[in-house]
Amino acid sequence: MILSTASNETTPLILQLSPAIAMTDEQFFALCQLNRDYRLERNAKGELVIMPPTGSETGNRNAKLTQQLGNWTDDDGTGINFDSSTGFKLPNGANRSPDAAWMTLGKWNSLTEDQKIKFAPICPDFVVEIRSPSDQLQSLQDKLQEYIDNGVKLGWLIDRKHRRVYIYRPQTAVEYLENPTTVSGDPVLSGFQLQMNTIW
Repeated sequence: MILSTASNETTPLILQLSPAIAMTDEQFFALCQLNRDYRLERNAKGELVIMPPTGSETGNRNAKLTQQLGNWTDDDGTGINFDSSTGFKLPNGANRSPDAAWMTLGKWNSLTEDQKIKFAPICPDFVVEIRSPSDQLQSLQDKLQEYIDNGVKLGWLIDRKHRRVYIYRPQTAVEYLENPTTVSGDPVLSGFQLQMNTIW
């Protein structure tokens, strides 16, 4: 018997819709509501991106991340945080759902109630993506760069497999940290320190 040595990394399934189907924002939102068991995004070309669900361990680490960010957000009081089930409509037309996100209250309060209920047409100030064992690193790096290009002020890509954190900022070269014990959100999230022991 031969054991495969191929990588366990997978790429998201991408369905090209245009020109056969022109899906409005309302239709995309309705599609996501009807298919809650799927992780659906839409890229800037209007293609439907179907991502496999994360494994239980990655889901637990994402919950720990969201917990830390939420606790800091409650104490800080200047913004609002979001978990991985939240969709945002970016300026380039893409609909994305980061593993965690945060934005200032001023930005959030600029939205109408209807915009808050659906996929908010706004770019968060801060996003995080956690790489699961099946995720391709390059596709996540491209996604972080897309966030930055659309207005995110600080983005983190956490690669648990190699214990690295890639830090994205506008007009700045990507920085990466090797096996950090904490990661600072300053100055965008003033005083926030992500404790990595529960994330690794």
